[in-house]
Amino acid sequence: MVVFEGDEASGYSAYSPDLPGVIAAGDTRGETEQLMWEAMIEHVAALREMGESVPEPATCADATVVDISAA
Repeated sequence: MVVFEGDEASGYSAYSPDLPGVIAAGDTRGETEQLMWEAMIEHVAALREMGESVPEPATCADATVVDISAA
């Protein structure tokens, strides 16, 4: 699971609750997605190299989306 924040005016950032410390930021959502994929792949590879366990990924069913504009 990856959480994206931001907009076209200010840029985007992203993080993965499953992989603490794995973050990315870019000018566009697409750029941020690409950077996040690369960061996650490198992080998982490093965990495996160190003999650490790779966390099971969360699913969308585990997430709750709250629309604050409806409040």
